[in-house]
Amino acid sequence: MATKQPPAYSEGSIRVLKGLEPVKQRPGMYTRTDNPLHILQEVIDNAADEALAGHGKKIRVSLHTDGSVSVEDDGRGIPFGLHPEEKAPVIELVFTRLHAGGKFDKGQGGAYSFSGGLHGVGVSVTNALSRRMEVVSYREGRVARLVFEGGDVTESLQVRAGGADDRRQGTTVRVWPDPRYFESAALPMSELTHLLRSKAVLMPGVSVTLFHEKTRDTQTWQFKAGLRDYLQQTLTADPVIPLFEGEGYADSGHESFAEGEGAAWCVAFTEDGQPVRESYVNLIPTSAGGTHESGLRDGLFQAVKSFIELHALLPKGVKLLPEDVFARASYVLSAKVLDPQFQGQIKERLNSRDAVRLVSSYVRPALELWLNEHVEYGKKLAELAIRTAQTRQRAGQKVEKRKGSGVAVLPGKLTDCESRDIAHNEVFLVEGDSAGGSAKMGRDKESQAILPLRGKVLNTWEVERDRLFANNEIHDISVAIGVDPHGAADEPDLSGLRYGKICILSDADVDGSHIQVLLLTLFFRHFPKLIETGHVYVARPPLFRVDAPARGKKPATKMYALDEGELTAILDKLRKDGVREGAWSISRFKGLGEMSPEQLWETTLNPDTRRLLPVQLGDLDFARTEALMTQLMGKGEAAARRELMELHGDSIEIDV
Repeated sequence: MATKQPPAYSEGSIRVLKGLEPVKQRPGMYTRTDNPLHILQEVIDNAADEALAGHGKKIRVSLHTDGSVSVEDDGRGIPFGLHPEEKAPVIELVFTRLHAGGKFDKGQGGAYSFSGGLHGVGVSVTNALSRRMEVVSYREGRVARLVFEGGDVTESLQVRAGGADDRRQGTTVRVWPDPRYFESAALPMSELTHLLRSKAVLMPGVSVTLFHEKTRDTQTWQFKAGLRDYLQQTLTADPVIPLFEGEGYADSGHESFAEGEGAAWCVAFTEDGQPVRESYVNLIPTSAGGTHESGLRDGLFQAVKSFIELHALLPKGVKLLPEDVFARASYVLSAKVLDPQFQGQIKERLNSRDAVRLVSSYVRPALELWLNEHVEYGKKLAELAIRTAQTRQRAGQKVEKRKGSGVAVLPGKLTDCESRDIAHNEVFLVEGDSAGGSAKMGRDKESQAILPLRGKVLNTWEVERDRLFANNEIHDISVAIGVDPHGAADEPDLSGLRYGKICILSDADVDGSHIQVLLLTLFFRHFPKLIETGHVYVARPPLFRVDAPARGKKPATKMYALDEGELTAILDKLRKDGVREGAWSISRFKGLGEMSPEQLWETTLNPDTRRLLPVQLGDLDFARTEALMTQLMGKGEAAARRELMELHGDSIEIDV
């Protein structure tokens, strides 16, 4: 019987998806597919962008009995003349071409200075995932109509003159979503209602209407004082102080931001109840938050912290963190960003880095002024934040007491040594339980202890000392070695030290190097005296094993290489000894767990044959080492790290 040939892979195997095909093939990459609300939101957002640009006062959404939805606005109407480069009607390009739209041109003279539309993908996705779509544009006394089915034009563009009394402007889009692309064809009414109501809140003076054709019910929302009314109606608990409301936008002379960029906000602080938190960028709801929310958080924290310092309200021993101020805050935040960068097509999270500074720069001074004008309210807010900080710190102290009451209870996963002679005792901090098992069996029980670590250790460079013991691995390391965390200027009690050598033992690959760096960061930042007094070491397990055949009087041997360089040297020596090319075999250890206890003893644990490097500061003093570590491990140092990589990228060795 003939064997079945595998399918050929050739030039003809590559398929190029054209037009709206990519959307139909992978709809989840472009929109949410649980129900059609998001593809309708794309149309609603376009109508809202017209109002945001000052060209419309009404948005009407109608739910028809045949399952279709129409969105009507009184904006400028989508242009329907020929595109100067594409030689096709603009209205057709908007609905059939990915990455075509009026929102890319953000400069002076652009159609939309501020808009949620960013990728030029929005309504073309709506069209691709709809059975039918009808578009009517009223513009400059003329009416244009275009019909699509399955994303393709089925009734070409027809343009007629408007009636004598027809001064109408705007766009009407009617959509029949295709149920094949969605888990449910039903619209979530509560989400749609919330979306439309929030649009009205964010655009004071603009009326937003929802009409049900079947029941003839009509709901209309129009707000004059939007954010305050909205937040007050939505709160589930009474605020501790009056609502803090404000807005700030850059003028044409601003040195950092474009004219019109800024934010409006309303914040309430409550002692209980579920916080209400809603944020928007150019009217787009950002349910996953983002950098504009980080800016609000930073602005609130800096203002409250400044007020507390000015009035000397902070009790001794209490450290205030941003979460202490933010934990009980409810808010509605509406940011305007000229060129917003979103995470993903559905725009649930803002990623624009400058938005942190943008929002914070308006919120902080406004709240500082407000608190100092209303000192009693400021003190109430300060009390709330300080109480939250004290509760948080008490929780942290409870974690710490696991090792602080009476005799320290050694971690259960520590396999201790028998000797109590600190000069000879060693503890190996081993990556992974399987490697820990080999190390336990291969070690010298008299003087070597093993502490297996699970996964990557926390990056502790910016972790406060009183929060260290919230992490189990770090708690266990500290208890096992018998020394408390301390700073460079402290004089810690080292009399409880249980081992003369603390050895970091991780795989010889990239992940192992990362774990090594995280542990070295922990010791340098929180146990610096152990490095200074020469107690911290790094073990160097081999990456390769070479099995060489017998040669002359020499028997078959096993040799270990630390890295590629040593491997090359071993092979060169074998060639000089007359071993035939390829007669040897090379094994690469994927990890310590692959080594037998005997191999681990022979290569890494045996004091006579192992390689153990002492950790020292080297040529740099403490301050310069600390500055370099901040650059490498600090969360806010991405730009400095990028510069470092660009300067020294050519000298890096990588393990692929």
